[in-house]
Amino acid sequence: MWKYFVQATNNMRIRSKLIFSYLFVVMIPVLIVGGIITAYFRQDALDNAIEQTANDVDKIKSQLSTMLSVPISISNKLYLDDNLKDLVNTDYTTILQMVQAYSKYNDFEELPRLYNEISNVRFYHYNRTMINNTQFINVTAKIEGEEWFQTAMNNPRIGWFFMEGSDIGTEKKLSLVRRIKFKDYRTPGVLVITLNQSMLNSILSKETFNTLIADDSGYIVAAKNPQNVGKTLKQLDLNIDMHQGQEQTISRRVNGVSSNIIVDKLTPQTSLNGLSVVSVFSTQGIVQDAKKVGWIGMALVIGVLILALTLIFVVSKLTTNRLLHLSRQLNKVARGNFDTISFLDGNDEIGQLSRQFNYMVRSINDLLNQVYESNEKNTKLEVAQKEIKLKMMASQINPHFLFNALESIRMKAHLNGEKEIANIVRLLGKLMRKNLEIGSVKKTLKEEMEIVRAYLEIQKFRYEDRLNYELIVEPETERVLLPPLIIQPLVENAIIHGLEGKEVDGMLRVRCSMKEDMLHVEVIDNGAGMSEERRQFVLATLDAEEGEGNRIGLRNIHQRIKLTYGDDFGLHITSIPGQGTKMEFMIPTGGEMHV
Repeated sequence: MWKYFVQATNNMRIRSKLIFSYLFVVMIPVLIVGGIITAYFRQDALDNAIEQTANDVDKIKSQLSTMLSVPISISNKLYLDDNLKDLVNTDYTTILQMVQAYSKYNDFEELPRLYNEISNVRFYHYNRTMINNTQFINVTAKIEGEEWFQTAMNNPRIGWFFMEGSDIGTEKKLSLVRRIKFKDYRTPGVLVITLNQSMLNSILSKETFNTLIADDSGYIVAAKNPQNVGKTLKQLDLNIDMHQGQEQTISRRVNGVSSNIIVDKLTPQTSLNGLSVVSVFSTQGIVQDAKKVGWIGMALVIGVLILALTLIFVVSKLTTNRLLHLSRQLNKVARGNFDTISFLDGNDEIGQLSRQFNYMVRSINDLLNQVYESNEKNTKLEVAQKEIKLKMMASQINPHFLFNALESIRMKAHLNGEKEIANIVRLLGKLMRKNLEIGSVKKTLKEEMEIVRAYLEIQKFRYEDRLNYELIVEPETERVLLPPLIIQPLVENAIIHGLEGKEVDGMLRVRCSMKEDMLHVEVIDNGAGMSEERRQFVLATLDAEEGEGNRIGLRNIHQRIKLTYGDDFGLHITSIPGQGTKMEFMIPTGGEMHV
C-alpha cells in the first residue's frame, strides 16, 4: 500500500502535492474543529439560557410562596375566629337581627384593604336564617356539586383552585379554599380567599421569556401575557405532566417551534395541591447569536484558509515555473545548445541547481572551445556579444520580478526562523507593490496609510529605539479619496530632516481627522525643528517653479494639492527650533468617498 502511495505521489506535480497536502493536513482538520467549536458554543448558549431560566423560575417560586403565605395566614386566623363562629352559627329570628350582626362583623371587608395580595373573602355556610351577601353565602345544591367545595369538605387541608372570583362573577381567579370546622357545632363551613389577579400577574411581568403559573388541572392562573389567563396548557400546546413533584426541563416543539420548557412545582404548607411555574423559550432565539458568531468565525476561518491556499498556489507556481524554466534550459542543452544560461536567482535548492547547471554548461563550452580552437575568435566574439546582451537584460530588473524575489526571500527567512527580517522584507515588498500600483487615480486614505505604515516599519527596523511613531486615523476618514503618494513623502521628509540626528526618543505622529467636510492631515515630529528664517525660506520654495525631474518632495505635494483642490489649499508648516516641526494640510472631501 505504501509503495503505491509513494509511486502515486512521485507521479504528481509539485503544485498538486502542495495543494493536496494543505487540504488534508490543514484545511479539513480546521473545518472539522471549527464545526465542533460552533456546536460547543451553541450548546453552551443553550445551557446558560436553561440555567438562567431555572434561576428565574426559582425566584418566581419564592415570590409566589411569599404571596400565598398571606392568604394562608389569614385563613389560620379566621379558623380560630370566635366572632366568625358566632356569626354563622346563630339562628336569626328577624332580618334586623341579622343585619345588625353583619354590621358588627366587618373583617371580610377590611382584609382586602389591609392586604394587597387578596381581592375578597367569602364564607359558604348552611345557616338558612342568614341572607346572602357578597361575603356570606348559603350553600346550594349547585355549590355542593362543585369540585372545590367537595374537596374542601372532605379534606382538612388547604386547597388551591381556579374558580369564580365571587358568587355572581364569571371571571375565574386563583383562590384559597379551606374547610372551617366549628368546635361546638356539627355543621362546618368553607372559607374562600380570592387572590389579587393583578399582583399575581405582576410577579411575571418582567420575565424575559413566556412564563406562566398553572394549577394541577392545567389551568393558567397567572401569565406574563394576561390574555393567557384562564386558558389551559393544552390550548397553548404545552402538554405537561403537572403531577411531577420535581423540576423538569423538557425539549419539544411548541406551536411548531423547537423550544425548551422549565417546570417547577410549588406546594405551600398545609396544602393538598399546589401550583407550577412554567417558563418557555424558543431554542432558535437563544442559539441565534451563538450561531451567528459561529458562522462569522467559520467565514473568517474559511477566508484565512482560502488566502493560505492562494499563497500556497502562488508559491508552488513560482517554484514550478522555475523548475520548468530549468527543464527547458536542459532540453536546449540536450539538443546541442551549449550556450544556454539559466537566470534563476536565489539561494534555495533550485537556485543552487541553476548555478551548477550554468557551471556544467560553461565546462562543456570550455571543452568544446578547446576542440574547435581554430574557430575560437569568431565563437568568442559571438559569445561575448550574447553575454553583453544578456547582462544588459539582467541589469534591467523588472520591478515585478524584484517583488517576487523579495517574496521568495521573505518565505525563506520565515522558514529559517528570521521572523523580523521576513517581516521587513514583506513590508518592503508591500511598499513596492503599492508604489507599482500608483497612478493618477485617487486612492482612499486607508490605502495611503498602509503605505505610510509599511514605510515607518522599515524605518523603525533601521533606527530601532531612535524612532517611535503613532498613527491616529479616525474611522470616518478611511474612505476619503485623495491624490496618491501624498502623505508618505511628508513622513520621509520628517525623518530625514527632523529626526535623523536625534539619538533617542524620536517621535513621529500622523493624525487624520474630519473637520466638518474637510480632511485634516498632520505630520508632527519632535526633531530638530527649524528657525523662522528657514521656515519662511521653505514656504517660499513651495510656490516656486519646480525644476527638472520627477522627485516627490514638499513642493510637489504642495503643487498637487493646489492643482487638485484650488489655490486656497496647500501645505502649511509650523516649527519650533529644538522642539519639532508640524506639516499639515486640509482638503475638502465634497462627499468624495470610496463606496
